[in-house]
Amino acid sequence: MQDLYSRGIVETGGQAGLLSRLAAQLEGKILGLATGVVAIHERFARYIVDELGVSADSVRVVRNWTHLPDIPVGDRSETRQRLGWGQDEIIVLHSGNMGKKQGLTNVVEAAKSAHATGSPTRFVLMGDGNQRPALMQAGRGVANLSFVDSLPQDEFQAALQAADVLLVNELPGVRDMSVPSKLTSYYSTGIPVIAATDEGSVTAEELKKSCGGLRVNAGDPIALVKAAEALSRNRRQAAELGANGLRFRHETLSESTAIALYDNFITSLASSRDH
Repeated sequence: MQDLYSRGIVETGGQAGLLSRLAAQLEGKILGLATGVVAIHERFARYIVDELGVSADSVRVVRNWTHLPDIPVGDRSETRQRLGWGQDEIIVLHSGNMGKKQGLTNVVEAAKSAHATGSPTRFVLMGDGNQRPALMQAGRGVANLSFVDSLPQDEFQAALQAADVLLVNELPGVRDMSVPSKLTSYYSTGIPVIAATDEGSVTAEELKKSCGGLRVNAGDPIALVKAAEALSRNRRQAAELGANGLRFRHETLSESTAIALYDNFITSLASSRDH
């Protein structure tokens, strides 16, 4: 059994395109020799079947489960005070790697837009990455933008829960790279998600399936600010989206669900070999 963790689907021409096609043919042959193939998302499973020619009967979807335990109810007010977040601010928190794929210049521009319009929206980038120094330089002097270093797990979870919105931000054109692992953490909080991503991307599909948040177009900082403000005004919608994400975490992204699916798949594969 082979576990396919992520698949970038890129159309290229010339020599690069030839190499890509040859790699896909080789990958299809290898996966075709396996008794069973596990993909972590429906999009990847469809690619394995439709593009690599693997029999649908041998492919199953088993999600990566969240590594975080259920978050205990904490003192959001105390956490916000400790992190320097105002109680009346709309905190939009992005956690994780600050690399090129995340396209976080969009978040800096959103913070500048919020500052220019007097919006109470504060964008927080938490974590590290090779783009962090450039982002900090680009956002120097922007009151609606702040950075937080990586935190220990308990403080990390408290920070997520103290935010008003949790953010996934992607570069325009990043459609099939991977399922953002941060979503498995976000959905553990009961806090709504905004995804700045292309329509039809894996992230957009995941958000639609979970009903845990809103999508805005990638690379549109003004839309990002407006979506955060809209959720702040509509507390009922925000609570419903957060509850949907939490339900998705328990029903789809839990360790027990994944292990049960693995168990059933392995049992079915063993039974088919006996016949």
